[in-house]
Amino acid sequence: MTQAPPPTNTPDAYREAGVDIALGNAFVAAIGPAVARTHRPGVMGAIGGFGGVFDLSVLAMTDPLLVAATDGVGTKLLLAEAVGVHRGLGIDLVAMSVNDIAVQGAQPLFFLDYFATGRLEPEVAAEVVNGVADACAESGCALLGGETAEMPGVYPPGRFDLAGFAVGAVERSRLLPRLDQVREGDVVLAVASSGLHSNGFSLVRRIVETSGADLQGPAPFAPATRLADALLTPTRLYVRACRVLAGAGASALAHVTGGGLLENLPRVMPQGTAARLDLDSYTLPPLFAWLAAAGALDRTSLARTFNCGIGLLAVVPAERTAAALEALYDAGETAWQVGEIVAGNGAPEVELQGGHGWPQA
Repeated sequence: MTQAPPPTNTPDAYREAGVDIALGNAFVAAIGPAVARTHRPGVMGAIGGFGGVFDLSVLAMTDPLLVAATDGVGTKLLLAEAVGVHRGLGIDLVAMSVNDIAVQGAQPLFFLDYFATGRLEPEVAAEVVNGVADACAESGCALLGGETAEMPGVYPPGRFDLAGFAVGAVERSRLLPRLDQVREGDVVLAVASSGLHSNGFSLVRRIVETSGADLQGPAPFAPATRLADALLTPTRLYVRACRVLAGAGASALAHVTGGGLLENLPRVMPQGTAARLDLDSYTLPPLFAWLAAAGALDRTSLARTFNCGIGLLAVVPAERTAAALEALYDAGETAWQVGEIVAGNGAPEVELQGGHGWPQA
């Protein structure tokens, strides 16, 4: 087998080995305007240092707690790469982490991104970072820094992976959930998702493949929309929705991610309780109905894998239901009462009832 010649002993030897320092430096300079769009009070200095610095004193909190989260976008990357759509991935990356800290009552402060690739393609990376900046600006958090790593041999050319890290702050007295306040008779509110968000894509990709669906063609459930665009709709940001729900007296909030409808709400419920969700309180979005039919998924598989049209769940006292819904409507959200908290046995769980138009249990 013919072997590649060894790198020459020149200033470009590292580039010949697959890492272009000059290209990386040029990329960092090029994304400067995107980073600047996310500037907020508390940010000290600019990108390019060894670490980002944030001044917590601007928060004027008396007893602050820091809340941190990290996540990626999973194999949604592969669908995006297949059709050359990348900006939404940056939004997904931010949303997956800032939503996780927002449901704990925290306001996002700053975000860090990690972009690893076999060979840097500046146009693709810039699209991702601009998506990150879009979501950071909407969420009120600064893009404080990040890392762009060329890793030839680990990733093939044209492939990349993403990770994101968010940090927020909350007054100790306002930290969620408040498990001692989640009680039988409380109401569960649902806030609509924008689509699949960033979970379940290994199954989605298999269903697309086995069904013979064309990513570039019309979506079987929405003929006016390209299938790829329907599947890649960015994750909805819930920072504002969480803020208004906390202000309306919510005792617990759950970001519906991996584990779907069944496994996220129990994470913010006390022992001896169950959440009874009425699937007839809304219509299962056509995207999820198509996935169930094309993938031969039963109701449990569908509800454990996907958000099924609900991206955020909130537990509120029954007497505050109307006020909480009104606040969500004013914030531009689609929301409704989806269930209630009932007595359970042992570990908290979700019980599904109804389900006209859903697959069989």
